Amino acid sequence: MTTATAHTTTPDHGAGTGASSPPPPVDVSGDRVPFARLAGLEVRKMVDTRAGMWMLITMAGIGFLVSGILVIWGNGDDDRMFSTFLGLISMPLMLLLPIMGIMSATQEWSQRTGLATFTLVPRRGRIVAAKITAALVLTLVLLAAGAVAAAVSTLVSGGEFTMQGVSGAGLVLAALIFTLQGVAFGAAFLNTPIAIVSSLALPTVWTILTSMITRVRDIAPWLDLNQVTAPLTGGSMTGENWGQLATAVLAWVGLPLAVGSYRILTREVK
Repeated sequence: MTTATAHTTTPDHGAGTGASSPPPPVDVSGDRVPFARLAGLEVRKMVDTRAGMWMLITMAGIGFLVSGILVIWGNGDDDRMFSTFLGLISMPLMLLLPIMGIMSATQEWSQRTGLATFTLVPRRGRIVAAKITAALVLTLVLLAAGAVAAAVSTLVSGGEFTMQGVSGAGLVLAALIFTLQGVAFGAAFLNTPIAIVSSLALPTVWTILTSMITRVRDIAPWLDLNQVTAPLTGGSMTGENWGQLATAVLAWVGLPLAVGSYRILTREVK
């Protein structure tokens, strides 16, 4: 009789405890999704889409194409140095990296996936940060592919592995800056064609205007990103050049990125 009584009171005590404990809170912010997973998803978006995949293939293929042309038709030992191959490969990459950044920033709006993305992760700032991270990671991958193409070309041509006239760290920093510029313009316009045209046309127009107007010629180096990155990639930066780089990055990357981030955080998704 005593055993039966003890057996019946135990479930009642457990049931009472279970009924009094509150249910676990529901995460409606998307913060439980790790940031590394968000960045990985943004990388997959760039690779899985047809436009993004062919863009990356083209950018990687240009490096091997330029190297092959220089191996076949290059003249002299200077054309067979690793630094020469790397410098020529990086030139077209610097032009295409902003476009890759633009495509990363405008995916949610050009492909109309913003509603699903911002529903799963309502904190849009995390999405913006993930897009920036993904674009920078892909930039490093493309630079690595370009370095491999330069190394293979140097071996095939019997050249020397020297970095004369080229700064490896400067190339990486310049590539990351141009990628960030593309992300900033894409976020500011949220339209792929308009952002691409603006990122290509506005710096060119600024360079032309500063070369024609004498009064603004002195401030041109402080606001011309293309001009100040030349000593950066060449490894001849001075203290003044670093100041010019900071102001140019603030004007062409910081300002549009701030405007774009505000638009993404506040714009209604339809």
